Amino acid sequence: MFRTFQKAFRPSPNDSLSAAFSRLGWLGFWMQVAVGLIPLALTIYALVFGRNPAPGTRAGFPLIEYLSIAGLLVLAFTTMWSYRYTRLAVRLADPGRRPEESEVQGTVWTGIKASTVGILFSMIVMFFEVAQLLIYFLRAPQAGIPVIQTTGGPASWVSAADIAGLMALLLTMFVEVAVLAFSLWLLYRTTIPTVEFPHAGDRSRL
Repeated sequence: MFRTFQKAFRPSPNDSLSAAFSRLGWLGFWMQVAVGLIPLALTIYALVFGRNPAPGTRAGFPLIEYLSIAGLLVLAFTTMWSYRYTRLAVRLADPGRRPEESEVQGTVWTGIKASTVGILFSMIVMFFEVAQLLIYFLRAPQAGIPVIQTTGGPASWVSAADIAGLMALLLTMFVEVAVLAFSLWLLYRTTIPTVEFPHAGDRSRL
């Protein structure tokens, strides 16, 4: 059964590595552009309208803001790197400009590392955000739906922006995991025979 699945997922040596880089590169690029606009818009909104938050709103944790900005920078880098895959696909299709197999694998490894760092940042930010919300709700009267805190100090409340931020983080992590999967698949494709590197499999076994 394992061999059956292996044959089903093993591309043919006649498949083009250039086409794989082009398809997955553009797919990852546009996915990240579409999803990246959401946290970017929330960040701009927070910077423009959140400089002087109204009394009572839940105070933000500075570390979360720094990690969120770092995560956006990593997302911008992986978006650019997905575009780099599409440019690499053009070079792979041209025998005169075709890079070495080791260079192609090095490019993919950089994308894998960047996507992994992005996922790590998103996980840390989500952990802090959820932990902060949990502590906030545990301190509030356990009344179910109401989220306004009026006891034990100044009145405070959880806004819809908090939940929207968590949703943006979930979408960002989803895209980062997808891009990581694309990079891993491309790395696998560089280790098996293709039109561009027909002897890739033979060299990998040496």
